[in-house]
Amino acid sequence: MALSKVDYNSLNVTAAASKALKWNSSADGFETGDVGGSLVLLETQTASSSATISFTSNIDSTYDEYVFKFYDIHPATDETYLSFNFTIDGTNWNVTKTSTAFRADHNESDSGTNFEYWASQDLAQGTGFQSIGFAMGNDNDQATSGELKIYAPSSTTFVKHFVAVSNNIHASDITLQGFVAGYGNTTSAATGVQFKMNSGNIDAGTFKLYGVT
Repeated sequence: MALSKVDYNSLNVTAAASKALKWNSSADGFETGDVGGSLVLLETQTASSSATISFTSNIDSTYDEYVFKFYDIHPATDETYLSFNFTIDGTNWNVTKTSTAFRADHNESDSGTNFEYWASQDLAQGTGFQSIGFAMGNDNDQATSGELKIYAPSSTTFVKHFVAVSNNIHASDITLQGFVAGYGNTTSAATGVQFKMNSGNIDAGTFKLYGVT
């Protein structure tokens, strides 16, 4: 059986960069659009001796899932933690949260490993910042990278679920993978997210915000 081929010019669609060909809403023709599950870059911020990095726009009802990716976050202070909080009013970063955390680690000398629930990093109806990057060293080659996912932040019915995964270079030359999950216990729309260290500034690093189609 011969393979039928369609000439590109016979499709009544306009080509668009980074878009896919898909059925239209009536399922009787083609159009260009986003592929479901793809990441749409909304904003990039670069830290430089920054006390905080705040995302106060682009978080709304457009997407049901938002992903923050953070790259080579280097702290000014040794053995400090990257953390985040929500805002519902654009000014106060103090949403009540309940969370859980665990970690796995392994040092360079191969003399120690660890896997445990990390009770000191969870919250139980706490309004403080939630740690998501752990015990980073501030040597020139030490940093953390990872991602934070937030689900349906604009919902006015449900609480605000989040999941974070990071890999951190500890001050004692340990690779430490941290896992955090929880929820912001508010039915108000979360309109922003702020990152900071629990001590000192964010010396360097890049934060990117994506919407998930």
